[in-house]
Amino acid sequence: MNQELYIHNSLTRNREKFEPLNPPHVGLYVCGPTVYGDAHLGHARPAITFDLLFRYLTHIGCKVRYVRNITDVGHLENDADAGEDKIAKKARLEQLEPMEVVQHFTNRYHHNMEQLNVLSPSIEPRASGHIIEQIQIVQKIIDAGFAYESNGSVYFDLEEYAKKYPYGQLSGRVLEDQDSQTRELDGQNEKRFPLDFALWKKAAPEHIMRWPSPWSDGFPGWHLECTAMSTRYLGETFDIHGGGMDLLFPHHECEIAQSAAALGHESVRYWMHNNMITINGQKMGKSLGNFITLNEFFAGTHPTLEKDYSPMAVRFFILQAHYRSTVDFSNEALQASEKGLQRLMTGIQTLDKLKPSEKSTIALDNIEQKCYQAMNDDLNSPIVIAHLFDGLRIINLVHDGKETLSETDLEQLKRTYHNFAFDILGLKDEKNQNQMELVNGLVNHILEIRQQAKANKDFATSDKIRNMLTELGIEVKDRKDGAEWSIK
Repeated sequence: MNQELYIHNSLTRNREKFEPLNPPHVGLYVCGPTVYGDAHLGHARPAITFDLLFRYLTHIGCKVRYVRNITDVGHLENDADAGEDKIAKKARLEQLEPMEVVQHFTNRYHHNMEQLNVLSPSIEPRASGHIIEQIQIVQKIIDAGFAYESNGSVYFDLEEYAKKYPYGQLSGRVLEDQDSQTRELDGQNEKRFPLDFALWKKAAPEHIMRWPSPWSDGFPGWHLECTAMSTRYLGETFDIHGGGMDLLFPHHECEIAQSAAALGHESVRYWMHNNMITINGQKMGKSLGNFITLNEFFAGTHPTLEKDYSPMAVRFFILQAHYRSTVDFSNEALQASEKGLQRLMTGIQTLDKLKPSEKSTIALDNIEQKCYQAMNDDLNSPIVIAHLFDGLRIINLVHDGKETLSETDLEQLKRTYHNFAFDILGLKDEKNQNQMELVNGLVNHILEIRQQAKANKDFATSDKIRNMLTELGIEVKDRKDGAEWSIK
């Protein structure tokens, strides 16, 4: 690492210098979606937050193994130990196999991530593909004395665990202060203590998704999956575990307990959590029924939306707030982001057209250094964006002929904007991209007309089209199976 990155560690609640366990290698695990419906804006925020982290770590010289899981089993309706599996319920209602539901919505999630320019993780494991590892961890926890079997299900013994290890250090919740009057749930009477959570659940006769285990035909607990997959791909101790703040308790708290119980030590060195996106001050989520899917944003089809918003407008909207701050959705905020993004992209287009002079008559004001300082300060993307906007003044002054930049300074300015706007923030110039797609389509269509003219032995028209494209700076090369082209 050639930069000193400081991040907020949710475990210690402090801003800490990030020091990889095995530099330059970094292990990063992020909780991915439960794929039983289309991704919404709430899913976009952790994806973009940890894409930003992934991009920046890579940019500063780290070799990152980024693992982002897919939850395709064990996530019950109430996020506890009862209710129907969310994917199995969707499959039953749609009269599909559960894995048909998983594949369908995984494909749609991937498409949305591609639209948002979120890079693919290094590894994307599915919970259903790691049942053996999960059974092994359950057995380790039982052997260590921190779990018990009850009627074919296995529960984590929180009271026994709390005798040896601190519980609640991530969320700040103390076990003795927890509400022991938990409402009666299916299987609640199987537990020794109401807050004990399931490591393995015995499947009811009607439960579709089930696997054999030493205790019963059943399925793993939701919390267990991430413990199994993170240690499988990143080792028993790894650098960063991320996710939304809504997962801090109980999901991530339970992960810490499972790792300590099975391995004798905690696995994660730095915990990072992005904050929520709200609508009128209320968390956006499927369980509350107030979510807007990303497809609805991009098409403008939700009644709350005044218009459609492009994927980059949504990404820019999220990046304009620090990842640990709450973001409240409004059409006004998104439209302001849309205008700001276009202003930034126009500025970069202008920058790319500038010509160097013999000397600079205006200082760059350390824009590059300031952007690095902002990123090193817990990924402060809004400050990076502010510095990029400040630099537009220099670009416009040079463009208007009022100031000049030397070749060295101009190259540095171009490097700063391309590195931070495109490579690190992950923005794309959608307007320019759309124009290029239009050009590609038009040229290909013209070449199809030329190919038809050649097939009809109308060589005069064929040559005329070729000459016309050549005058426009488009070089055409004929092949046996058609023609290919490139811009000179």
